[in-house]
Amino acid sequence: MKNTKAQVLDSSIKQTSIVADLAELVKLKLTLMVVISSEAAYFIVAGAQFNWLTVGLLFFGGLLVSGAASALNQVLEKEFDAMMDRTKQRPLVTGAIKPNLAVLLSGLMSLIGVSLLAFINPLTGLLSMISLLLYSFLYTPMKRHSTLAVAIGAIPGALPILIGSTAFSGSLTTIGLILFGMQFLWQFPHFWSIGYLSKEDYDRAGFKLLPIEEGQIDRNLGLHSSFYAVLLVLLSLSLFYTELNAIGIAITVLLSIAYLICSLNFHVKFDRNSARILMFSSFIYLPFFLISLILF
Repeated sequence: MKNTKAQVLDSSIKQTSIVADLAELVKLKLTLMVVISSEAAYFIVAGAQFNWLTVGLLFFGGLLVSGAASALNQVLEKEFDAMMDRTKQRPLVTGAIKPNLAVLLSGLMSLIGVSLLAFINPLTGLLSMISLLLYSFLYTPMKRHSTLAVAIGAIPGALPILIGSTAFSGSLTTIGLILFGMQFLWQFPHFWSIGYLSKEDYDRAGFKLLPIEEGQIDRNLGLHSSFYAVLLVLLSLSLFYTELNAIGIAITVLLSIAYLICSLNFHVKFDRNSARILMFSSFIYLPFFLISLILF
C-alpha cells in the first residue's frame, strides 16, 4: 500500500515537472502577455462588433505561434542560456527537454497556430509568420553581433498588436499602425532598462544588446530611451485624429508623459534604481494604455 502511494506521488511529481518544463519552454507568462496584447488591440478596433470565434482563433493561434517562437529561441540559444543566471535553469539547458523534441513541438505549434490565424484572414496569418521568422531567425542570432538586434526584435515584439487589429479589419488601418508604432517605441526604454540591470548576464553570454564604450554602458543610454519616449508621446497624441474615445486617448497621453519622465530620470541618475523605476513603469504602461483604450 505504501509503495503504491509512493508511486502515485512520484508519478504526480513527474507530471507536474513535465508541465512546468513545457510552460518554461514556451515562456508561458510572456506568451500570455503577447496574446493578451493582441486581443486588446482587437477589442480596441472592433468595439461592440467583436466576434467570439475570432477572439478564440486569435487567442489559440497567437498562443501557439508565440510559444513556437519561444521554443525555437531556446533551441538556438541553448549554449548561451547556460551562461546566464536568469536562464540557466531552462529545460533545454538542464536536459529536461531534448532539442529534437523542442524543434518538433515548435514546428507543430507554428503550423497549427499560423493556420488558425490565417483562418481569420490571410493578412493575419501572414503577419504571424513574419513575426515568427523575424524573432527566431533574425533577432535571435543577431543578438551576439550587433545592437541593431534591439530594433529588429522590436518589430516582432510589436506585431501582435497589429495582428490583433488586422484580425478585425483584414487590412492595415490607421489605428492599427499607430498602436503598432506605440508598442514598437515602448520597447526601447523597456528593454534598455532591463538590459542595464542584466549587463553582467549579457556579457557572460556574449550578447551585444547594449551600446558599450570602454567596457561600460554608454552614458547616453537614458537619453536614447528618452528620445523614443518623446516619439511615443507624439504618436499617442496622433490618436486624437482617430475615432477612438478622447478620454481613453487622454489617459494614454498622460501615461506616455509619465513614461517619458521615468526615462529622463534614468538619463539624469543613470543608476540601478532609476533603471528599475523605468522597468517597472514599462510594465505598468502597456496594460494600462490598452485597457484605457478598450474601456473608454
